[in-house]
Amino acid sequence: MLISMNNFPKTLLLAGLLLATAPAALAQTTAAKPKPKPAPAGSKAATSAPEPKVDEAKIQAQAVSLTQNLKQALGLTPQQEVKVLEINQRSIRQVEVARVQYKTDLRKLNSVIDDIGSSRLTFLKDVLSPAQFNKYQQAREKKMGVPSQAASQGNAVPGLPPGRGDE
Repeated sequence: MLISMNNFPKTLLLAGLLLATAPAALAQTTAAKPKPKPAPAGSKAATSAPEPKVDEAKIQAQAVSLTQNLKQALGLTPQQEVKVLEINQRSIRQVEVARVQYKTDLRKLNSVIDDIGSSRLTFLKDVLSPAQFNKYQQAREKKMGVPSQAASQGNAVPGLPPGRGDE
């Protein structure tokens, strides 16, 4: 399902919210550590809890939709599209797993989601051209209501008249 440019900021917000915890989780998955060996048949693996069950079809659909929106808005090349899809799939999956794991601890869930989102931004920055990433960031900041650096630098300190607070 393709979404028009009018919905691009909404999609970015959704992506940001879904993927805010990507950094830590992705950093953990990309570290050079060996994968644990599967437990022999018939034995009980008490060392680690199994990964929570998530809806892979839902994850795939969200990742494809998000990637298509980015493709349209940023003019992704076919190579970029493949890489962005992988980033989106991994990040959305991590958010869904975190939602199951931390459903009773919203503070921890928000922290993990923030990490995933930061990590996703780092991975996107490596895949997108500087112009594409800037366009993405501007749309994301606008949608999330984050003031740009240029706008915030010229504003006076709240409660002080202009020109005060510079001493």
